[in-house]
Amino acid sequence: MNEHIVKSYEDELNTLTAECARMGGLTEAAVADSLDAVIKRDRALADAIVERDERLDVLQADIERKAIRLIALRQPMANDLRRTVAAMKIATNLERCGDLAKNIAKRTLILADAEPMAPLTRSIERMGRLVCGRLKDVLDAYTSSDVDRAILVWTRDDEVDEHYNSLFRELLTYMMGDPRTITACAHLLFVAKNLERIGDHATNIAEIVHYENTGQQLTSRPKGETLVR
Repeated sequence: MNEHIVKSYEDELNTLTAECARMGGLTEAAVADSLDAVIKRDRALADAIVERDERLDVLQADIERKAIRLIALRQPMANDLRRTVAAMKIATNLERCGDLAKNIAKRTLILADAEPMAPLTRSIERMGRLVCGRLKDVLDAYTSSDVDRAILVWTRDDEVDEHYNSLFRELLTYMMGDPRTITACAHLLFVAKNLERIGDHATNIAEIVHYENTGQQLTSRPKGETLVR
């Protein structure tokens, strides 16, 4: 194969990976900011997250378009094909994480008018920090092709479910104890569910990273029982 063609092909692959990593950084920031917005009841930050979501949609569509074009024109095989498909699948998971972060931000705009509930906020923060850590770890695993780190994220998915179940019970206790908190608690329950789903997407990305680098599928994902799916 002509050296120029080979270099051009490699450049396309590297660009695809770099854009996916860049999207990962923006998604990670959106999720972390949405958590901070809930904790601090920060309307301005919540509004900014909602506005920034379109940027992630554009990036996901661009990565998908470039991946499809690369497959059609270059016909990659083996490692290169897995690398191309991995970027496309990871971008899709990241876009969904961005949507969930936007949803958390929208809930924040409503919760900002409710009476503060410090114990519940602390529980949300603990769960959120755990999820943010999972997302960061799996994105680092992707950029460094660290299969062991990806597997560690995958095997610890049930920890997020345990936090969600605990928070679910805590929210029910509050609602039963004081019906005036039902509306705010319902919104916090959606926040917790969105965080749990972001954790699921982090686990999905871990599976993709493993397959990209090994060509083998991870099976029988460890999954705790969630009270509400």
